[in-house]
This record gives sequence, structure tokens and C-alpha cells, in this order.
Amino acid sequence: MKDVMLHLSGLYKVYSKKLEKEIRNGDMPNHLALILDGNRRWAKKNLIIKKIGHWRGADAVENLLDWCEEFDIKIITLYALSAENLERKDKELEYLFDLIKIRLEKLYNDPRIHRNKMRVKAIGRIELLPESIKDVLHRLDELTKNYNEHFLNIAIAYGGQDELVDAVKKIGDKVKQGKLKIDDINKQEIESNLYTSHLPQSSPDLILRTSGEKRLSGFLMWQSAYSELIFMDILWPEFRKIDLMRAIRTFQKRKRRLGK
Repeated sequence: MKDVMLHLSGLYKVYSKKLEKEIRNGDMPNHLALILDGNRRWAKKNLIIKKIGHWRGADAVENLLDWCEEFDIKIITLYALSAENLERKDKELEYLFDLIKIRLEKLYNDPRIHRNKMRVKAIGRIELLPESIKDVLHRLDELTKNYNEHFLNIAIAYGGQDELVDAVKKIGDKVKQGKLKIDDINKQEIESNLYTSHLPQSSPDLILRTSGEKRLSGFLMWQSAYSELIFMDILWPEFRKIDLMRAIRTFQKRKRRLGK
């Protein structure tokens, strides 16, 4: 059995190296967005408590940031917590908040931020979050506000419909104050009022969702109009570098017409 495992491990390494060489010869996605799904199902499958599933999912995010640095992916947007999740009002939400705060504090001291000159910003209805999380998000924003080579967006208390509602309100307020004419409302004006307006490229090239679910669940509703969508059966805590590379290879093989 041990010999079989060693053989499989060797094959995995050979395949991984071949795949990495292949994708490095192609176009990398400039903006990668991910729906991190499957933490609870992974815990259930492994007969452990949900809390451990979320912690393992957070570890997978750490690995992802390393891999994206290797491939020099400039913009990463992570769907971490939906606005609907805030309606749970249960123990799971409480320890999710604890976990998020701990990992954000760790991110605040992460040398990768400064090494990559990475702007870190939360997108969503941040005002709905606990004060402790809002505090560290504010400190991260202040710490990185002058960086513009890489971007990490954390979609938290986020809802795609909420984002559009908030954009409409901002535009309506400009019209009310006489700063904008109705006839001047166009795609660019709408994009400039979305949560992603700080990005050099708000639309993801590739949106990846784990866990086997084949829907976007309101994620980046406006920005995803021409994104390539990839749905993978793997649960998020199990996500490996080879899974990211397979997704990138699939992206590279598709012919992107952007509606033209």
C-alpha cells in the first residue's frame, strides 16, 4: 500500500509540473474571483464540527494567496460572507466573526501585502458587521490605501443586489443635487458607483466556485457579465494548487469574445 501511495505521489508531482509549465505559457487571468463554498459540507463529510471546516477553509485561503503570488495574478476577489449570512443569528455566525477577525489581524501583519504592494479592501455593507471587524478592516484599508500593484478584495456582508441598490442610490443623489444629468447615466457611471470602483479592472476574467454548486448566488452581478465561469466539485478546504492550475488551463482554452 505504501508503494502504491508513493507511486501516486510521484505521478501527481510529474503531472503538476507539466500542468504548471503549460499554463505559464498562456495568458493568466488578471482578475480572479472565487466563491469559497463547501466548508460545512467538508466538516460533515469528515465527521467533525463545522467550526473546524471553517478554520480549514481559512487555511486554504492562505495557500491560495501564495499560489496567486506565484502566478502574479494582480486582482483577487474572495466571497467570504454574504449579507444573507448575517441573518443567521446563531452560534455559527458568532465563531465565523471570531475567525474572520483573527485572520484579518493576521493579514494586517502579513509581509505579502507590502512585498506585493497589495491594496486590501472589503466590499459589501460593512456597516452591518461587528465593530471589532470594522476596526481591522479600516486599519487594513488605511495601511494599504496607497498600494496599486495588486488588489485583494474581501466580499463580506456582500450581496450583489445590495450593491446595485447602493449604486442606484448614489447616482440618484447626484441627480438630486444637480451634479449629474439623467441623460449622462451610462455604463461607466454605474461602474464608478459600485463597490469595485477602486479597481483598475472591476470585471473578473475568471470566477471560480467550489463545492459543485453551479450558480453565482448574486456574486458580482454587474461585473460578471462576460466573466468565464468555472464550477468545481471539490470542497473549498480541499482546494489544491493543482485545482487552481486546472481552472486556469480551462480559462486559457476558452475563446473570450466579450460579447463581440
